Order: sequence, then structure tokens, then C-alpha cells
Amino acid sequence: MIKKIYSFFLIVLVLVTSPFLIRYLLVNQKITILNSIYFNFPGIITKNKRCPTYDALLNQTLDETFSVSIINNKGEIISSYNEDVPRLPASNQKLFSTAYVLSKYKLSNNLKTSLLKKNKNDYYLIGQGDPDLNYNQIIKLISNVKENKIINFNIVEIDSKLYWPNGWTNTDKLYEYGSRITSLAIESNHNKYDDIYALKNFIKNYLKNKFPNSKIYIDFFDSEKTFYLKNIKEINKIYSTPILSLLTLTNSESHNFTAESLFKNASNTWNDNEYVKLKKWLENKGLPVTNAYIADASGLSRKNKITTKLVVLFLDKMRYFNNFKAYQSTLSITGVRGTLAKRFVNSELSGKFFGKTGTLSNVFALSGFLYKNEKPIIISIIQNSNKIDKEKAFKLLRDLYYLKSC
Repeated sequence: MIKKIYSFFLIVLVLVTSPFLIRYLLVNQKITILNSIYFNFPGIITKNKRCPTYDALLNQTLDETFSVSIINNKGEIISSYNEDVPRLPASNQKLFSTAYVLSKYKLSNNLKTSLLKKNKNDYYLIGQGDPDLNYNQIIKLISNVKENKIINFNIVEIDSKLYWPNGWTNTDKLYEYGSRITSLAIESNHNKYDDIYALKNFIKNYLKNKFPNSKIYIDFFDSEKTFYLKNIKEINKIYSTPILSLLTLTNSESHNFTAESLFKNASNTWNDNEYVKLKKWLENKGLPVTNAYIADASGLSRKNKITTKLVVLFLDKMRYFNNFKAYQSTLSITGVRGTLAKRFVNSELSGKFFGKTGTLSNVFALSGFLYKNEKPIIISIIQNSNKIDKEKAFKLLRDLYYLKSC
């Protein structure tokens, strides 16, 4: 009887204390496998802990055009301001999409551009949107074409209706930052004259010069029909730099083409412009995406809507990702590199903030990890206004750094 009573109380004790024990282990990141389980678990352990000094700073500094959320290293939301107001995030959207990509690839993986051959004279050029692909590499690829009386060369590419995600303005499309998102792009399509037709003419001229006695036929092949190419022999290939380098280009330098190309490969969505997979991925981790709208991977779309609360909860959960250090390493760093290289140079904040900027007309965003005494606090600041004040956002970041922890 005594043993049964003892067993009963032991079971009750375990049930009562286990949530606290699990939270303690997670907050202190004691067990790697537990961290991994939590990262993929559809829920969050974040709690609220109001800090009057932080609240006072936000209330005295900001107006209704700002939203701010702050989480300490224990996973506690210590202050917020308009945290549930949906905002245009600009390039802060890349924080989500690059994490999605990193969850699908190994750090050493690459994008590939291939030359395939069918029968004696049918060739297919197919790519994965390598942002650094250039004409010299194209020559290297097609140098494996063999002389024949007739050479049929096919360029595999997406439909022109899919070149730009929804919400990219016609003005954006005129500039390098809004270049077409295609699977075969010469240097990220940064030159609008180096389009798919220029590539076609380049290949045709090269083959004509090499095989003057051959009849050269060159055409486009619908990428939706690539299942016909599954069993065709690959005769040459070019690899991109590793995924980690491409993710660093995306986040640190805020490269829109690379953000979109990587996401389309990771999500297998070259033939559509629906980004529901990214939203579903966030939702499956228990993050609050009800009020979010995701229209692209780069943040250039004016249809995107997120909250600062979503950003900080997401970044907090990313700390439990097994490749978190790699993810954080792709971000800009104050006073060191990327879009934050010229901020807080030769100051105490130099090298202390790993984050992402976001800039559009009437939008500025700044989110990331601010290290105070070697411990991170997670901050997201977004302003949507016709009078953007970037300096106020950076001043707030500095004030938060010097503000005493609560």
C-alpha cells in the first residue's frame, strides 16, 4: 500500500515538474536532441515578462507608424509596441525564406546547370537559377555538343508570366534589384538586355561558328515538361558556390534574385508564384501566422504583411535549429559587413548585432540578434510611413544595447 502511494505521488511530481524541467532544459539549451524536437514542434515556449524601463523607452520614442517586439535570451517577451499590427516587412522577409532553404539543404549543396543529350543530336540546357552563371560557363557547358548534320538545341525555361512574384511593381522591374527570376539567368539577369533571347542568340552563334556545316535549330522548352527529361543522359554540368555562400549573399547583401531562386529550388515551385509552402512551414512550427500574408521570398512584393511578434518568435525558435550558427553567420553585422557594415563602426555596437535590414518606399525594417554580455536579445523594428526615420530605428537599437537588462 505504501509503495502504491509513493508511486502515485512520484508520478504526480513528474507530471507537475516536467513542463518546468523541459522549459529549463530548452532555455539553457542543455540537450541537443531536445532542441531539435522543439524546433520542429508545433508550439512555442515563449512567455511574457514586462519590463517597465523597456516599455517606457518604446512609448517615449515611437509613434503609431512603428511596431517593435523584444525577446530576451530566456525566451521571454520583455517589451513590445504595436506588435500585432501587420506591416510591410521589405527584405526582413528573407529571414523566413533563407531559414526555409537551410532546412531543406545541406550547407555544402549547390545549384546546378546541366547539359542533357537525347539521341545523337538533341540537347537540353537546364538550370536552377545559379545567380553567378555567366557566358564563359555557358561556353564550357555547350562545348560538349558534338558535330552533326543537324543539331537541335533546347533551352529549358519557365513561362514568362512567372518571371516576377505578385506585388512587384512595374517600377521595381526596371531596376537590377527587381530583375526577372528565371532558372537560366546570366549574372542574375542584372542586365535587362541579357535576357533569354540574348542567351539563345549567343548559343546559336557559338554553335554556328563551331560547326559551320551543320544545320542549327535552337528553341525553348517548357520547364513544366521536364519530366520528359528524367532519363536523358547528362553530359556536362556546372555547380554554383555552396548554399551557405548563396544564403550569405541573400541575407548580408539582401540579394533579391538569389532569395527567390533558392526558395523556388527548395520548395520545388519554379512553375508557380504561390508561397503558401513558406507560410505553412512557419505555421507548422506553432508560429502566429494568422494575420500574415506571404507573397514572395525576397520581400520586394508590396503584398507581404507580417508582424514584429511573428519575427521575434521565429528568430527565437531558430536558436534551436541545428544549423543556427550557420544561419546567423549569413546575416549582416553592424560595423563589419553587408547592409549594416557602415553602422556603428568603431563603437561598442560594432560586431554586436547580427541582423537584416529591409528598405522599400515607405518601409524600413531592422530585425536580428543583439548581443549584450555575450547573450542575445532578439529585436524586430518595422516602420511603415510616408516619413521613414531610419535613424530613429538605429538610435533605438543603440539605446536598447545600453539599457540595463530587466
